[in-house]
Amino acid sequence: MNPVLTVFQAAKLCSVSPKTITNWIEAGHIEAFKTVGGHRRIKLTHLRAFMQKQGIPIAEENEDNLKKRILVVDDDPIILETIIQALQEDENNYEVMAASDGFEAGLKVRKFKPHLMILDIMMPGIKGDEICRQIKANGETRDIIVLVLSAYLDEAQFEQMKAYGANACYSKPLQLSRLKQEVGRLLGRSTN
Repeated sequence: MNPVLTVFQAAKLCSVSPKTITNWIEAGHIEAFKTVGGHRRIKLTHLRAFMQKQGIPIAEENEDNLKKRILVVDDDPIILETIIQALQEDENNYEVMAASDGFEAGLKVRKFKPHLMILDIMMPGIKGDEICRQIKANGETRDIIVLVLSAYLDEAQFEQMKAYGANACYSKPLQLSRLKQEVGRLLGRSTN
């Protein structure tokens, strides 16, 4: 697989400013293409070839940080679609997947291996609190960051979810800008 990077992501890998990457593209040093919307994109293989030629250190571990994976779990299709669209349009270029119930969430956790999960509590079948508890009790999944977002969250439930291992808890509705800010903070990404 040859991931495609934004100028912002390429700049992070090279430890330079996005403007420097743009200058290198315009000078013909890095091969890039433009999206329909006019945004520049760079194939990772092209960036790595340039970095190697220029003697810029290539940090292998940084490649895993190019795209953070987020699993959104909610039984309300409107909320699900709204959150997914907002995160997919975020400058941090998240890879986002949806699950509409607890059972589906369990399957997708194993296959998708999310870095962060946005989790509703009240869902049909397996409830969000049980999902959180199972994820945090499993050695393979305990590092998944869990952000609880629920309309049915009072102070006692908030404390219970924290006891189960939730990293953050918020009541619905939460402004999308605030949600994106929290996701960015939890994933260690800068947000505007």
